[in-house]
Amino acid sequence: MAAPDLSANLQEEATCAICLDYFTDPVMTDCGHNFCRECIRRCWGQPEGPYACPECREPSPQRNLRPNRPLAKMAELARRLHPPSPVPQGVCAAHREPLAAFCGEELRLLCAACERSGEHWAHRVRPLPEAADELKGRLERSVEHLRKQMEDALLFQAQAEETCALWQKMVESQRQNVLDEFQRLRRLLVEEEQKLLQKLEEEELEVLPRLREGAARLGQQSSQLATLIAELEGRCQLPALGLLQDVKEALRRAQDVKLQPPEVVPMELRTVCRVPGLVETLQRFHVDVTLDPDTANPELVLCEDRRSVQRGEQRQALPDSPERFDPSPCVLGQERFTSGRHYWEVEVGDRSSWALGVCRENVNRKEKGELSAACGFWILVFLGSYYTSTEPAFSPLREPPRRVGIFLDYEAGHLSFYSVTDGSLLFIFPETPFSGPLRPLFSPLSSSATPMTICRLKGGPGDALAPQ
Repeated sequence: MAAPDLSANLQEEATCAICLDYFTDPVMTDCGHNFCRECIRRCWGQPEGPYACPECREPSPQRNLRPNRPLAKMAELARRLHPPSPVPQGVCAAHREPLAAFCGEELRLLCAACERSGEHWAHRVRPLPEAADELKGRLERSVEHLRKQMEDALLFQAQAEETCALWQKMVESQRQNVLDEFQRLRRLLVEEEQKLLQKLEEEELEVLPRLREGAARLGQQSSQLATLIAELEGRCQLPALGLLQDVKEALRRAQDVKLQPPEVVPMELRTVCRVPGLVETLQRFHVDVTLDPDTANPELVLCEDRRSVQRGEQRQALPDSPERFDPSPCVLGQERFTSGRHYWEVEVGDRSSWALGVCRENVNRKEKGELSAACGFWILVFLGSYYTSTEPAFSPLREPPRRVGIFLDYEAGHLSFYSVTDGSLLFIFPETPFSGPLRPLFSPLSSSATPMTICRLKGGPGDALAPQ
């Protein structure tokens, strides 16, 4: 019987009277009693003395705590001989007493000994049911917050996926432009074609993975939010004890959720379809075009040499005829094309809007509304920072052209537009079986001090220079 008594005495002597657990960093008071350093610190929570011993209540004028190293070794020995038993759920790990209260400041469960320790004297401590009602409300608000975050994440994800699809279409469209343009000159420019396709592919590989990564990241965030919401909703269904157990960590994770929006990518391609020397080659098919005043809308003002046109502020008193455009602000070129290849250039300068192209000789010039290819108009329209056409097409411009080249291959059904400024392809109409005479069309859509001017090209008729 002596051995068990000795073992029990060892456990008793190695146990702190405050936390009822083996001593951790034990210290001795002036009255000779021993406590864990942290336990007595929390017990003597007031900033000034005197301090009463938790066992004998003898007051001490100041905190005079001396380390008790032999007792620390004895406590370690007792801990090895008799490891503490696992703490059951609902029991305080420090004091082995039932958890019956909740600290609103520290958001943790307390037992009666925790309340008596003095650490929570200035805190708001409430019974479990009352605390559970309040914390349940906070958890429900957290759920609503997370739901809103998930809705935003799903919205951003949808936008990111839509952006990916749009970007992919733009890449495919530009790729087709590159392929078509080089197909016409393949014998001479196969190497340049491959270089441009490589650049476009590199741009695609540079941008699309970032967009897809953003969409995937948003999907992952949505999944994580759904998991966290399910966890919190499940916690809300638990009894008070289960709901409040580790609730501080749950609320922290809910509040730490921050949605990361996808990266903003400019919706314009750096790679343009530019065939070296193509514009110079097309200029061999230059035709000298002049304006036909009998077709000009009454709001248009033509210069004397019939090479420039502006839209005036007032409508002119001109004779009406089937040949004259009205109400569309258009004028036709004097020339008629029924075969062959033809190229001309138009200086548009810094105009904010214009339209160029060709139309059939017999189009209805009194047509109201949009001029479409179905009605015999093949037109490229520039509006501020992007261009569109009478075919379903739209594209932003990195740099608006100041001079536009138009190339017509009648037999091939080919009509294309180029920026003479940098030689890039602006737009190409799908192959069209042209029939009947075609005439160049010009339209200054808005009033501007800058006219639209048909350029004289060096080497063309009269060997004159284009306007500066």
